[in-house]
Amino acid sequence: MTEHLNRRISLYSIALACGLSLLACAGDPLESGVDPFAPMVFKEGSTAMPLNPPNKAATIPFYVSQGTVFKFSIDTDSILIGADGITRYIVIITSPSGSQQIQYEGIRCDSNQWRLYGTFDNGTWKENPLGSWNKIQSKVVNRYQDSLASGAFCNINSQEKNITAILKSLNPNGFTGGAKPSNSFGEIL
Repeated sequence: MTEHLNRRISLYSIALACGLSLLACAGDPLESGVDPFAPMVFKEGSTAMPLNPPNKAATIPFYVSQGTVFKFSIDTDSILIGADGITRYIVIITSPSGSQQIQYEGIRCDSNQWRLYGTFDNGTWKENPLGSWNKIQSKVVNRYQDSLASGAFCNINSQEKNITAILKSLNPNGFTGGAKPSNSFGEIL
């Protein structure tokens, strides 16, 4: 019986020592060399192309700039707020002649970048295999990504996570994504 008791105490002691060793390894993150304040490395989630064309009933126009001759609208049903920090959406670009370019894109607020995932052509979505992240341009006439980022999808450099807030921001009567022309009194022209 004493031998059995000694054996049990020995096993408990070994288990306790192993547990304490593991607990010691967990330690302080600064002592372990892992900086909790270091920037996270971006890891993009998988992106599937939309299954359907833009929903015309859910498409609303948005203002881009005074100098553009194109019209821009977004399919609000297509807006996807990704856990990877990317807001994906379908944008419709209409030329003065009425021809349309329909694109599936994403915006990253943390780095102020956009990416073209694919285009809608002849009734089908075509993936853009060479798509890469591009800097959002704010000083060009057709700066629609900048308008969407600053007016609806981003809060400075963080992603807006509330779809209701995004839809409210995209309301054509209150959209602030572009610098709407105003007079010296600040009245919108």
